[in-house]
Amino acid sequence: MMNVIERFLKYVSYDTMSDPLSHSAPSSEKQLALAHELVKEMREIGIQEAHVDEYGIVYGWIPATTNKSLPAIGLIAHMDTSPDMSGENVKPRIIRDYDGNDIVLNEEQSIVMSPQEFPSLKEHIGHDLIVTDGTTLLGADDKAGVAEIMSFAETLIKEQREHGKICIAFTPDEEVGRGTEHFDIGKFGADFAYTVDGGMVNSIDYENFNAAAAQIIINGKSIHPGSAKGKMVNALLVAMEFHQLLPQFENPACTEGYEGFHHLHQMSGGCEQAQMEYIIRNHDAEILSRQKKDFVHATDFINQKYGAGTIVCEISDTYGNIRSFIEKDMSIVERVKKAMVELGLDSQSTPIRGGTDGAMLTYRGLLCPNLGTGGYQCHGKYEYACINEMEISVKLLLKIIEMML
Repeated sequence: MMNVIERFLKYVSYDTMSDPLSHSAPSSEKQLALAHELVKEMREIGIQEAHVDEYGIVYGWIPATTNKSLPAIGLIAHMDTSPDMSGENVKPRIIRDYDGNDIVLNEEQSIVMSPQEFPSLKEHIGHDLIVTDGTTLLGADDKAGVAEIMSFAETLIKEQREHGKICIAFTPDEEVGRGTEHFDIGKFGADFAYTVDGGMVNSIDYENFNAAAAQIIINGKSIHPGSAKGKMVNALLVAMEFHQLLPQFENPACTEGYEGFHHLHQMSGGCEQAQMEYIIRNHDAEILSRQKKDFVHATDFINQKYGAGTIVCEISDTYGNIRSFIEKDMSIVERVKKAMVELGLDSQSTPIRGGTDGAMLTYRGLLCPNLGTGGYQCHGKYEYACINEMEISVKLLLKIIEMML
């Protein structure tokens, strides 16, 4: 029986970066390689009707082994990795019994991960960690979740434990906000579900950002620099001016906890035309509305200064905070907290500074809070996974099912 770490190290060898510019489903064909491998493994384990649908979503079911009237529980993780950094040719390294000192990820490139810069490391002294070589992300977001669900399922089946119906799904494209775009809740058949997607293993989280996106097009006037006086409008300079009109301290580097932000994550173009893409986030819907107005006001100012149509700003809502939905039935949170107590964990719930597939599914009627995986500092070269927490995650999933009996 393959353990959770062996699975994880196998899964991160697959490059599954999703593509934010693609309109296909899945957004990148390479995600399907891992999807088909997971289906193969699911069938070998004994998960029934495992398959990849036409959109790249993996489904499978473990039938109930009891006559007791129990709810069907869903477990969901995503296969893709963030477009923020390459997930190709990942070279994971295991650090045994971490001593609390700086971790040299790449000596040749002088890439060092320090607990002074990344305080979460201090909480993992004495633990075994999996790190990168500093040239790629790791993929713990969310291949740690995938590995944990698969190891849970194999243990449940091999040990012939008593349980109700278990519904399993692995989605593509979560990192580009399209993980549940084609998710078939009816076919999935769960009464409620949990995403297993990042963070501390003792966390059960049920509130997240309200999210919007802003796409900006700046139309300039390209004139030969030698005769440009009074005529040229440099779209790149206008883009910088636009950004300076937004609240300067409402960016991710200056915010934490419940503080919202706007994040410029793409910028391209030239003198004639430039493009900017922002994500806008806040736990408070009213404050998010004010943030969106900041973009409108900045757009109006630029168009008044340089002429109508200089900037075209399109703002769209992406997902919402699920807290108000989950609080209608806190039993799905409380049973997890009780399971954590049974395992000696100090449970906590923190505001998710991002979104999960669970946010989309909750809004569509399938309540779906999030469980931690032991993955930290995702989306970049400083990402790492705690082996101890990954192993505990598998035990926690088993304990949750046990406590349903």
